[in-house]
Amino acid sequence: MVAAAAGEARRAGRGHPRSGPLHHRAHLKKTELRPHLKKCWTIPPRANAEFAARMEDVPAVYARPYDPARPVVCMDEKPYQLLADARGPLPARPGHDACQDSEYIRRGTCSILMWAEPLRGWRRVLALSQRTRIDWAGQVRLLLSVNYPDAETVVLVMDNLNTHGIASLYEAFEPQEAFALAQRLEIHHTPRHGSWLNIAEIELSALTRQCLDRRIGDLDLLNTELSAWQNATNTDQCQVDWQFTTHDARIKLRHLYPRI
Repeated sequence: MVAAAAGEARRAGRGHPRSGPLHHRAHLKKTELRPHLKKCWTIPPRANAEFAARMEDVPAVYARPYDPARPVVCMDEKPYQLLADARGPLPARPGHDACQDSEYIRRGTCSILMWAEPLRGWRRVLALSQRTRIDWAGQVRLLLSVNYPDAETVVLVMDNLNTHGIASLYEAFEPQEAFALAQRLEIHHTPRHGSWLNIAEIELSALTRQCLDRRIGDLDLLNTELSAWQNATNTDQCQVDWQFTTHDARIKLRHLYPRI
């Protein structure tokens, strides 16, 4: 009798739609705490005048009409780890996916620099073995002398990394050349914790999804792949239609402004 009752209870438990831990997890409310989970996020400071000022400045720059004499160029960079396969991967075949061994070989790190003119649909991307003031200054000289030799001024939007400044030009070149390059730059910095305002960061995200979804263990090979992506994207002339305006910021992000 007891065994039969226990069996009935077990069967009732299995058949009940609300039994078991899986049902409990499936019906968790969004308001319940989940301490085992976390997200990495860029949290801007609340009621911060400097953040608000730079947040309004950058969309105002993006709203300018296209002017080949004063092109707006966005710049950003990201670290990248070079990884090689410890064992050769197995190619895909009918009925079987490609296989890649979980073991890999570290081949050092590098820095990928992205330059993008959103209204023209132009990008230049390059990987360097290191990121120093001298490296950044050399890329600025290349931008002004090769990519935009006829531009009166290049309006440069970028973040606040310690290498991204006029002082880097003076560390790399003679004062006369550094001054001449600086005079052709109009620099606008995105706010700290506001790198999402940099269109070049969006381009780096697209590059990562479309070109860097596999192991690349050699700097030369990486630059070959980056060059191919750059040429294909420039051929398509994919422009960026920036929609977030200063007016939007004052409404949607009003909590970031100081209270008057």
